[in-house]
Amino acid sequence: MEAATHKHPNYVLIWLYLAVLTVVEVGVAFISHFSKSTLIVLLLFFALWKALLVALYFMHLKFERWNLRTIALIPIPLALILIIIVLQEGL
Repeated sequence: MEAATHKHPNYVLIWLYLAVLTVVEVGVAFISHFSKSTLIVLLLFFALWKALLVALYFMHLKFERWNLRTIALIPIPLALILIIIVLQEGL
């Protein structure tokens, strides 16, 4: 059985994207005048974006079959439910 080959991603570039996103996250957290709910949504968006980059490239899910990707996607609705509950708790 022949193994499928794929082009290796530029890990340094992905790391730089993650570093820039982290700097933006810290900037939004400390130098923003957003409301508390907007700030939470923005920070969660950046955290999910970084988690997606890590999962796709460093955990190699981008190059896996769809079955394995589905296993990784199953917890996302549960996380969204948790986020919604936490956001409503402050109201």
